[in-house]
Amino acid sequence: MEPTELIKEQTANGTFLVSTLSIRGTERTVYAFYENGSAAELSCLPSGGSSILGNIYVGKVKNIAANINAAFIEIGDGQLCYYALDAGETPVFTTPKKKKELAAGDELLVQVSREAVKTKAPTVSGNLNFAGKYLVLTSGKRHLGLSSKLAPAERERLRAIAEPFLGDDFGIIVRTNAAGISEEDLRQELKELTETYRRTVETGRNQTCFSLVYREPSAYTARLRGLRTDSFDKILTDRPEIYEELRDYLTLHQPEDLPKLDLYEKTAPSLDSVYGLSKALEDALKERVWLKSGGYLVIQPTEALTVIDVNTGKYTGKKKKSDTFLKINLEAAREAARQLRLRNLSGIIVADFIDMDREEDNRTLLSVLASELKRDPVKATLVDMTPLGLVEITRKKIQKTLAEQVQE
Repeated sequence: MEPTELIKEQTANGTFLVSTLSIRGTERTVYAFYENGSAAELSCLPSGGSSILGNIYVGKVKNIAANINAAFIEIGDGQLCYYALDAGETPVFTTPKKKKELAAGDELLVQVSREAVKTKAPTVSGNLNFAGKYLVLTSGKRHLGLSSKLAPAERERLRAIAEPFLGDDFGIIVRTNAAGISEEDLRQELKELTETYRRTVETGRNQTCFSLVYREPSAYTARLRGLRTDSFDKILTDRPEIYEELRDYLTLHQPEDLPKLDLYEKTAPSLDSVYGLSKALEDALKERVWLKSGGYLVIQPTEALTVIDVNTGKYTGKKKKSDTFLKINLEAAREAARQLRLRNLSGIIVADFIDMDREEDNRTLLSVLASELKRDPVKATLVDMTPLGLVEITRKKIQKTLAEQVQE
């Protein structure tokens, strides 16, 4: 079977960049994924240099909020995190416990599954996830999951390989990257993930409260790990220390991608100038996004949701109005999906496209938008078009938006 037949959709080869930019007078590490010549993803590390997302701590239950079916768990330095009690998790307790129910004072291993967003505390989980290039090991439930982007025949092949290796206390998620990978390579990665899981649990049980038991690799390394191998052909950085970090990681975990890594050593033009990194970041923070047709989007995040408004703008085409509106809306749908990923907008998104009279045009619009959202590595779902013609979208919240990252 050819590689293109193993997954449902292919993306053009891209470039993964890691560099530093001066943002508000502070040097910050920025990483980006370029696709078809433009930035598809942009992220900025905190001024402190690291994120707690994915880290595992010995946490302590501070209190139980029965009215919202949740607990608040401290992971150190007064940082309280939200823990859902209705998620059906089976956490690892580090202190003796008689009752099964969670109670104030309990100490347990928790993993940060979502960063603090606006006024909301970070979210932690008692089920621990350890991600590899092809697989994710998740503790607590004996379950096998497979990426929906895998072609049906490949899903069945991978299911047959993975099922025998399910543990009594952990499940396996097979990632899109596993397409075409041999049983031997999958088995080796699962062995490494299992060893990391066992070691983390054993270490955690012998650590004091609030200890950091497992540190997730740097955010850019974790993102590189998650990219499909066939989606990029270059990994570039102009920072020698980052080059060495990525080289060591790829040598150990992704040797097949090591030849793609290169250190950009030219002083002129700079890596920023060649790829327009600063300009891409500047544009991704603007409210207005111009379309090639002359129309434009207005993107306005609020506390409750994000609103995207589509306007005809400077469009001067000679087609009849219905065709004009459809053309602008289709271009706007593709750009809106790109902007959600680029700006890392999440939660509820409402898009107000230009009103169209023909029902078939609305169906075409929704079909194109749904197809574009499937390209997003973060789960994004087209809900429906309301009777008022507003298109509802949801996108999973994991990290802070790009605008929030820049302000840190």
